[in-house]
Amino acid sequence: MARPTPQAVNEPFRQPRARVRACDVPGCPESGDYRAPKSRTRLDDYYWFCLDHVRDYNAAWDYFSGLSEDEIEAIRRNDTVWQRPSWPLNKPYNGAEAELQEQIRRMFDQNWGPQSESRREQARAKRPQSEADHALAVLGLEASASFTEIKSRYKKLAKQLHPDANGDSREAEERLKAVNQAYSTLKKSFA
Repeated sequence: MARPTPQAVNEPFRQPRARVRACDVPGCPESGDYRAPKSRTRLDDYYWFCLDHVRDYNAAWDYFSGLSEDEIEAIRRNDTVWQRPSWPLNKPYNGAEAELQEQIRRMFDQNWGPQSESRREQARAKRPQSEADHALAVLGLEASASFTEIKSRYKKLAKQLHPDANGDSREAEERLKAVNQAYSTLKKSFA
């Protein structure tokens, strides 16, 4: 037995479709089911057409008819930013921002200009190069430190930073964690 189609099953329950409005083209007997704006300035006011007439209307519709090239370009630019106000990113929009930009520029020139090249080299030289160097820096020791000196320094820092000695200070606890990590890193490298 053939299975009935959904249309055949629903047909007895389907109500006849009521005509809401007639097509706005004079003499057209079809129902106006499709809307089209009346003009560029009245986009919320519609004509109602049948399918054939709305196709004809849309084919002839020109949103920019009667506008000059400058007016068209202004509309396009305004639509680019969704009709919201905007300003150029490379220019400040008030005096306070211009002053702030100048301060930032001066700070940048002062800290990273050509005269500070030697400072950058010094910072690069002080920067730890490996895990062991970083661990020695945390403990405050030089690269030539022996394991006995490392162990001694670790014990001294552990006593100083212990929570019982610092009243549960959060800073001391974090520092102690870093010291413990540094000591375990150095212990592995000396083992």
